[in-house]
Amino acid sequence: MNIYLPIAEMSESVLVLLGMGAAVGFLSGLFGVGGGFLITPLLIFTGVPAPVAVGTSTAQLVASSISGALAQYNRNNVDIKLGSVLLGGGLVGTLIGVEIVRILRQAGQFDVFLALCYVLFLGVIGTLMFIESVQTVWKSRLGAAPLSRRPGAHNWVHGLPLKMRFHRSKLYISAIPPLLIGAFVGFLAAIMGVGGGFVMVPALIYLLRVPTNVVVGTSLFQTVFVAAAATILHAGTISSVDLVLAAILMVGGVIGAQFGASAGSQLKGEQLRLLLAGIVLLVCLRLGWDLVVTPAELYSLARAAGAS
Repeated sequence: MNIYLPIAEMSESVLVLLGMGAAVGFLSGLFGVGGGFLITPLLIFTGVPAPVAVGTSTAQLVASSISGALAQYNRNNVDIKLGSVLLGGGLVGTLIGVEIVRILRQAGQFDVFLALCYVLFLGVIGTLMFIESVQTVWKSRLGAAPLSRRPGAHNWVHGLPLKMRFHRSKLYISAIPPLLIGAFVGFLAAIMGVGGGFVMVPALIYLLRVPTNVVVGTSLFQTVFVAAAATILHAGTISSVDLVLAAILMVGGVIGAQFGASAGSQLKGEQLRLLLAGIVLLVCLRLGWDLVVTPAELYSLARAAGAS
């Protein structure tokens, strides 16, 4: 059964969209990631225009992040003060990102720009994850103990001005790094339709030394509001949020996440990271191939989307 997507201006099988949402939800439950970095490329692969894929992904991200943020809040794993600083930077980054999307869309260059961003970030993140996972698996087989990092350990970040005390995270650090991290993540949310957890979580753990149990909840807290702001801006400025598409993806995602969480409990952490790295690199290669392969139609008389 097909359904018409009013903003994407195309018809698509409901079963295909549900299956796509379920697959991403399964991976989200399996790996504990938001899945935004996968849903946007998958939508583009099925023919959804790139701006609509990004805007709709942010809408889907709001729903998927709320439940996780509430669960972490009930476990007292959210640093509201740190999350608010991250959010302040995130809103600025989101405003800049949406404006860049609007400009590139009018110029007809957003599709290429988005593909390049995904190839760059997924390639770097996937390669680093793959190397780290292989090293961890190799050391575990040799019986070597993994290196531990102490929360609160000092580095160059602690010498910056404008210091604030974050009681839940047991930190006394400059507000500048959280603002910059938040701004970068907000920029990614607006440009790529991702939550930015693959950037924020490592940055909070290894750069700011935030305790690991607080990182996930605080990251989700910031993601909810940044994704909501990006969704509103995308809908209001360039009308690129397809709520019908987002609703179908949400239903599939909720179902798939339950099975993914169960499957994830059967695998070790390093095995999960290695598998995720492989999936990330496959998506990166697929997008990279689309950039270099000769298109089926070399010329088109259609006006660029959003061009005046």
